[in-house]
Amino acid sequence: MKATTPRRLLQAIALVAVAATMSSCATKKRGNFSTSFDPPAKAVTNPSAVKVKLSTSAQRVYVMQGNEVLLATPCSVGTASTPTPHGTFRIYSKQANRRRQSSPGAGYPMSFWMEFKTAYGMHWGWVKPYPCTHGCVRLPIKSAQKIFSMVPQGAPLIIASSHPEDATIGKTLPVLDDSTLADPPMNYMLSQQVFEDAKKGKIYTY
Repeated sequence: MKATTPRRLLQAIALVAVAATMSSCATKKRGNFSTSFDPPAKAVTNPSAVKVKLSTSAQRVYVMQGNEVLLATPCSVGTASTPTPHGTFRIYSKQANRRRQSSPGAGYPMSFWMEFKTAYGMHWGWVKPYPCTHGCVRLPIKSAQKIFSMVPQGAPLIIASSHPEDATIGKTLPVLDDSTLADPPMNYMLSQQVFEDAKKGKIYTY
């Protein structure tokens, strides 16, 4: 008995330590920030058949090739007072290293800019589970990186309140919320490093 008691005590302590570690990890992941979201993507085999669907009510973007979903991601769209426009557009301009032109916020990075209407585009930005933009479409950094490389200039973008994919793959996507994520220092956001990191699918140290 004396020989087994310390061993059992050590085993119990080890189990408690493991449980505490797992609990700590779970707590850290509870934020579910967009910086850690990495959507799986299928290869484009026919660029001329690629189109993008955007569902404003579900806040979902789907990169399609014909009727096949190549990539699906959460996004953030415009508020009721500054809505994302509905309709069928074309992504007529792409700029990987774009910065905000207007004030306030001039110079702020809008990596992987894909413009579909004057002053409206899809680009990297903080994602929240509710409409929060001035009409642009914010994407997680890895989603923006992949979509930028997959979608050719001139591809159709169909924006509607809902799409059939909302009821299928759209439902499997996580809820992302960057509302409590600290903004990186402005000297970083205004530096060239922010674009170098974007090429790697990351932002700051996240």
